[in-house]
Amino acid sequence: MAAPRPKATPMTAPPPCPKCHSEFAYEDGGLHVCPECAHEWSPEADAAAEAETARVVKDAVGNVLQDGDTVTVIKDLKVKGSSLVVKVGTKVRNIRLVDGDHDIDCRIDGIGPMGLKSEFVKKA
Repeated sequence: MAAPRPKATPMTAPPPCPKCHSEFAYEDGGLHVCPECAHEWSPEADAAAEAETARVVKDAVGNVLQDGDTVTVIKDLKVKGSSLVVKVGTKVRNIRLVDGDHDIDCRIDGIGPMGLKSEFVKKA
């Protein structure tokens, strides 16, 4: 009677090459290797690169902003597409940080939802 075969463990594919984005990268010892551009990198470098890409948004003074903060507008801002103006000193509560050309999504009383750039606010 033959012994049962051991179950094969599924191999996880290494991430694509950070240099040329090739999907054919493979593991060689403790490194990942790209056969197309010959780039070699370590898995620890992948984790460090992800940590570096964590976005930090700072206000005009240099304070780090987070979701839910309250900020104050430091310059009169014209609202695009209308004759309204957001005045200096306007407090904006419960901001939300987003990616894009404007860093902050918020709702301003009397105006409504809008996007602000972090360079025109300071943390309250």
